[in-house]
Amino acid sequence: MQDVMRSGSKKIALRLLPLLCLGYVVAYLDRINVSFAALQLNEDLSLSPAAYGLGAGLFFAGYVLFEVPSNLILRRVGAKVWISRIMISWGLISALTAFVHNETTFYLCRFLLGIAEAGFLPGVILYLNQWLLPQDRARALSVLASSTAVAGLVGSPLSMWLLGMDGLWGLRGWQWLFVLEGIPAVLLGVAILLALPNRPTVAKWLTDAEKSALQGALDREAGYLELHHFNRLGPSLFSTVALLGLVYFCMVLGMYGVAFWMPQILKDILGGADLSLLGWYNAIPFLAAVVGMLAIGWSSDRLGERKLHVIGSLILAAAGCVLAGKATGLLGSIAALSLALIGLWSVIGPFWAFATARMGGLAAAVGVALINSIGNTGGFFGPYVMGWLKSATADYRVGLYVLALVLVLGVVSMALVRGGKPALTAVKA
Repeated sequence: MQDVMRSGSKKIALRLLPLLCLGYVVAYLDRINVSFAALQLNEDLSLSPAAYGLGAGLFFAGYVLFEVPSNLILRRVGAKVWISRIMISWGLISALTAFVHNETTFYLCRFLLGIAEAGFLPGVILYLNQWLLPQDRARALSVLASSTAVAGLVGSPLSMWLLGMDGLWGLRGWQWLFVLEGIPAVLLGVAILLALPNRPTVAKWLTDAEKSALQGALDREAGYLELHHFNRLGPSLFSTVALLGLVYFCMVLGMYGVAFWMPQILKDILGGADLSLLGWYNAIPFLAAVVGMLAIGWSSDRLGERKLHVIGSLILAAAGCVLAGKATGLLGSIAALSLALIGLWSVIGPFWAFATARMGGLAAAVGVALINSIGNTGGFFGPYVMGWLKSATADYRVGLYVLALVLVLGVVSMALVRGGKPALTAVKA
């Protein structure tokens, strides 16, 4: 039976993860391409560092407000239909950002982009939970989350190249960037609608034995969650959600506080030097993040341990932010930022594997969305705080130290969450 389940799990990973990962690459690219557009956009729209930080962060205001409703709709209409809708709408809005012409329209497009993308990550997590066994989830979620680092790795030089199209057909480089990086989301949304099955029992590429074994294991997990009240809405669920939401808030604040400002941090370090390599320099920390998070996700699944992997990753990220604040040269800054990104991105896989092992049914739909909503408010505060402190001090160092303190708060919060791995034990039994 175990061999049949393993065979089915491998097929699922090979069939589902590539398309979902590609979708997540595009999602993250459309989310952070504003960090490169800002190299021209800020001047064209006369945006101050604080105004840019506010606009970058407003994405998360729309995202958070519509997160829970989006996830509840997904549970009703089905994952692939709703994920497809999300991708098509955010691709269109991302492309339309090319036509903003002042602070107000910039803010509006960022807010609408957040509304369009709301529910994407929780939806994908819930979708994968309907397919993957608990013992395989940290690795799979780390692979999925590595897509965001891949987006930074590939998107950094790509975005700089697109900025180089400045003047073609009368459009600025940042306008080409938004248009050409928005179109793939629309195409992938259509592909997901056509290609993804909703659940294992209707997957034509699984044998009957694999369907039966996988569904049986997933049913045992659901039964265990029911027995221990992990699928019910109540005070115990919401206290856990609040604490996990705080952990995720600290991680997301650090993630976007660094990612949305990294091109400008590196630009300041380069000074008057040739900026043609800026995209490649910016890609190095993302490459480190891909390698690091896959290794930590593998370790988490191999050891069956989640909590300490999350805590260790947060400590690594905090240390990276402190070292980035102290670094003076280009190599030292890239090394420190790489350390920070390894820690920040490596939280994601073990964190969501830990969180979803405690929720089922309606509780999972609401709980995952609430955690992601609470967490993604950090996506608003991270860029804004960095921008505000840069305006106030004319330096990025203070902002990086503040990010490190927030990540230490995340360490303390995670330490307070009760440990254990209930559903994993049930499914292996």
